[in-house]
Amino acid sequence: MRLPLADQAATTALGRAIAPLLRPGDAVLLDGPLGMGKSTLARGLIRALAGEDVDVPSPTFTIVQVYETAPPVAHFDLYRLERASEAAEIGLDEALDTGAALIEWPERLGDDPGGWLGPDRLTIRLEEDGAGRAATVSGAGRWEEAVKEIHVRS
Repeated sequence: MRLPLADQAATTALGRAIAPLLRPGDAVLLDGPLGMGKSTLARGLIRALAGEDVDVPSPTFTIVQVYETAPPVAHFDLYRLERASEAAEIGLDEALDTGAALIEWPERLGDDPGGWLGPDRLTIRLEEDGAGRAATVSGAGRWEEAVKEIHVRS
């Protein structure tokens, strides 16, 4: 499914639309070039679960930021990973055991991200689209059907 995102508010709204659909074990893969809004989308999702006043910094330098929401959400930025095996060192598998994971730069997990992530994955590819942006949304596992429940209102 392809969704137009006219502005930052629409990208935030997409994150908010996904939030109530999250379940423990879910991986949300945020893909796209630098500056396309991956952190903005993640911020919208996390604030929908944790509250508007929660500080949601990009985990670019910390690599992972954990939020005690329902379900718990771990926000990973894998940009600085040098090897896919480092994902285990930063607790990706544990995060999925107890909650959901938002993963920026999922291509850093190598050729088989499914081997790391399990069956329930939502992939969101953000890219330029004319004057705005667009999100291509697809799902695996339970997200094959759940993706139909995503409706964005900015």
